Amino acid sequence: MAASAAQDSEREYSKIILTLDNVLLPKERIEATLSTQDGLDLEMEDDLRILGCELMNTAGILLKLPSTAMATAQVLFHRFFFAKSFVKHNYEHVAMACIALASKIEEEPRRIRDVVNVFHYIKQVSDGVKNVQPIVLDQNYVNLKNSVIKAERRILKELGFCVHVKHPHKMIVTYLQVLECEKNTTLVQRSWNYVNDSLRTSVFCQYTPETVACACIYLAARELKIPLPNNPHWFMVFGVCESDIRTICRKILKLYLRPKMSYRELEAKVNQVREKLNEERVKNRQPTGQQDAGGEENTVSASQPGSPANEVKKVKAEQTSDHSGKENHVNRKRRSQTHSSSDGGGGGSPANKHRRSPPKSYKKEGRRSRSRSPPRDDKRRHRRDDSAKYGRRRSRSREKYKQSRSRSGERKKHRHHRHHNGHRRSSSVEYRRI
Repeated sequence: MAASAAQDSEREYSKIILTLDNVLLPKERIEATLSTQDGLDLEMEDDLRILGCELMNTAGILLKLPSTAMATAQVLFHRFFFAKSFVKHNYEHVAMACIALASKIEEEPRRIRDVVNVFHYIKQVSDGVKNVQPIVLDQNYVNLKNSVIKAERRILKELGFCVHVKHPHKMIVTYLQVLECEKNTTLVQRSWNYVNDSLRTSVFCQYTPETVACACIYLAARELKIPLPNNPHWFMVFGVCESDIRTICRKILKLYLRPKMSYRELEAKVNQVREKLNEERVKNRQPTGQQDAGGEENTVSASQPGSPANEVKKVKAEQTSDHSGKENHVNRKRRSQTHSSSDGGGGGSPANKHRRSPPKSYKKEGRRSRSRSPPRDDKRRHRRDDSAKYGRRRSRSREKYKQSRSRSGERKKHRHHRHHNGHRRSSSVEYRRI
């Protein structure tokens, strides 16, 4: 029994493993992303990541979201674009979807309409518009809203609904309490700021939050020249190595040296790469030389007299001719039978033999001659029979109609008495039994 229980516990019931460790990506995948395979540079990809994170941070402030929701949105943004390309997916739509999804995860939901309005406001302010105009509620707005909803579903699908993010903000306060530096507010605030700035990089997809928290404390203490224990090093107590800390510090410091680019320039470059990629796809799908040569060969072979195409055409023509010949033969038989029956020949039925031919006067009267109606005496006799027959039917239908009306009236009376008079319920029940 114990062995069977152990086997059941080791059995894999699904291919999706939901843990906090499987969100970390190897170095090879981070260096060779799908965006670089589509033609984007690493520098341009980093600029797009920084721009998307800045948009989400500003939108979170305007939407009055907590800092945890903004941090979750930025981490989801980085994770998604390590699985997809910036060329094939619009970064702005994905940023809106990440904000909407993060607000739901952190239990501070915001409407997609508000998210779209805030992003529209941010773009106008960044363009230097003095009189900011609200977004027009037309078909473009509806399409944008639907694209944000689709992007949110796509994020959930790509991440396998593993959207939990562990933030290092609380760890900073805990680690400084262990180091007895929690009263130094400048150190706490500087470390907190470095954590917020590190969200624009990809360190949360490479290292654990404990490592990021130690790196931010290390960088803030170095900048403020605050000594920390080094024999042994303080970060070794938390299970972090010095090489990872230094790598994270370099990535954070590179943010402050990078020149700021406008979103218009980045969008123009991405559109150029997208157009080139589309042109290559069209060329790969339609090889012109092979198609033209193949088309000429097919036309020449079809024009030859002994080609298989001509043989197939001959067979089809023979089949259609045989079928049409059989139909013509059947139609001829039917016509001969009808002519013989009308002429009184031996081929017709006995009923047709004794049929009287109409007089010549009826044949001259246009449509009446075609129907071959009987003479007037027979017509009168038929009319009498029909009138008697239909008169009986009408009288019967009237009697049935009167009976049904009387029955419906009785039912209504019983319903009325049963509804308004409780003492007559017994009589209605007896009537039903009868």
